[in-house]
Amino acid sequence: MTDIYFEEEEFTTEFNGQTLRRIAAQARPYWKWVVGFILLIAVVSVQDSLFTYISKLIIDEGIVARNRERLVELITIYAALTLVQAAAVFGFIYLAGILGERLQYDLRKKLFDHLQELSLSYFSKTPVGWIMSRVTSDTSRISELVTWGLIDITWSVLNLVTAVIFMLIINWRLALLVALILPVLVVIAGEFKKRILVQYRRVRKLNSRLTGVYNENITGVRVVKALTREEKNLEEFDQMATELYYASYRAAWLSALFLPTVQIVGTATLGVIVWYSGAQVQAGGLTIGGIQAFVSYLTFMLFPIQELARVYAEMQNSVASAERVFSLLDARPEIVDRPNAVDPGSLKGDIQFENVDFCYEPDKPVLQNFNLTVRQGETIALVGPTGGGKSTIVNLLCRFYEPQSGVIRICGQDYTGFTLQGLQSRIGMVLQTPHLFSATIRENIRYGRLDATDEEVEAAARLVHAHEFIMQMEQGYDEPVGEGGALLSTGQKQLISLARAVLADPDIFIMDEATSSVDTLTEALIQQGMETLLQGRTSFVIAHRLSTVRRADRILVIEDGRITEMGTHEELLRAGGHYHSLYTGQFRREPEPVLDTLFNQAAAG
Repeated sequence: MTDIYFEEEEFTTEFNGQTLRRIAAQARPYWKWVVGFILLIAVVSVQDSLFTYISKLIIDEGIVARNRERLVELITIYAALTLVQAAAVFGFIYLAGILGERLQYDLRKKLFDHLQELSLSYFSKTPVGWIMSRVTSDTSRISELVTWGLIDITWSVLNLVTAVIFMLIINWRLALLVALILPVLVVIAGEFKKRILVQYRRVRKLNSRLTGVYNENITGVRVVKALTREEKNLEEFDQMATELYYASYRAAWLSALFLPTVQIVGTATLGVIVWYSGAQVQAGGLTIGGIQAFVSYLTFMLFPIQELARVYAEMQNSVASAERVFSLLDARPEIVDRPNAVDPGSLKGDIQFENVDFCYEPDKPVLQNFNLTVRQGETIALVGPTGGGKSTIVNLLCRFYEPQSGVIRICGQDYTGFTLQGLQSRIGMVLQTPHLFSATIRENIRYGRLDATDEEVEAAARLVHAHEFIMQMEQGYDEPVGEGGALLSTGQKQLISLARAVLADPDIFIMDEATSSVDTLTEALIQQGMETLLQGRTSFVIAHRLSTVRRADRILVIEDGRITEMGTHEELLRAGGHYHSLYTGQFRREPEPVLDTLFNQAAAG
């Protein structure tokens, strides 16, 4: 399991402004909200420093001077400012909270929309866990950076600035002495910056891999239990979780070390200030209230510096998340509409593969100089060994991939001149493993054509003989199917999947091993509906079941990307080639007379 993980791209360790500019661009539509909560947090920050200065005045002009009127005046001002600050706090928390949710929504919608545009090849090589991590936790971190991260930065910077201003007002000499610690803190921040960023990037990468493992083991739980892989999977999971733990530990250790380093520098400066201010009092340069305010401002400055250090460390994590989100948004689909592509309107015509070459990986050809002409309304069966190229042929036809050389023509035109939506919306496909969505039976069938009426949905179900078992359900067509159709049998899922394809009324129909996972009687029911469905439609059937293959107009034996035999069922049996070997070996496990009997029973029923 651990040797086949997707290797995601590496990012630079330099913390430049490009990523931050892209993050800012996400918040640009909400600039009024951003300005609003920045102004409100500015009010709060200024008031924090103003409260300390008012406390100095209360001591010097009220308590020490024994001036009762001035004391009451200052306390009234303090109380009024407290109410103003409370309103400002409510305002910026409300704005930041709403903005954060909207940013997450926008990012996740962009990612979801972009994922719809990406080609099938992207999902073939990219783990679901990697994608889910980008869409969920990484977008959340970006949102937190733009809102609460920006709030903390604004609050901290303004508190530092206002504290310095008020200290200059109280005693400029002491204020300049305090200012000497700022360059020291900048140097300390620079030294920690690169190490913290590298570790957080490593944490995000390992977290993506761990999410992928979660996804694989949950979706494949039946296989895990059937093969008693629990202990082995636990060992591998424990190894990866341990690696993630140590990476997180190193990142947290560096972040934690940053704070006490700042505190040590600040405490040393505070000691000097206390000693120097004592001499100033004796010389008459400071009042008692001034000393109290100065020490409060200095202590007050340490917390914003610590907050900046914390936010800076978290910013590294958020930037690492943003890089991964933007890397997904920057992924370009391999298959796109050509300039001046048109909607074909209909795909009712001949299909031609002309000298088609295709490979998934360089130097590993799947199809070589492949040629095939399929007449309108013809049913073509593709048989042959696994890996021979059968599924590749229909994937190319659906334009999930495109040939590296050669051309595929539909209705006499190069199909790359058609829009993807126009082409693929007229092709119906039923796969070996049907996929149903967590909805009702009716909604899953209607997925084939969203504007279909209930009567059309039921007609499609009747055509494939799914109506009977659906009506036996407690809620009929409104019965939930569960996640992935887990509440239904494989045969029932396949029938619903087939009804969905029927409702779409495609011009070209593809069945890729669609009956290999159902029982023989269910297959007979499917075949009965298929005979009506395939009339007038060009169809491709990839199957090993005799009942499906033998009724095709032509059967193609595909080996190593080439057509080695072609003909009807009877012609290929008489030829005594590879198809004959397949028939006498695998197909005779289900004798033809038995299948014919079952088919007749299904028709009679």
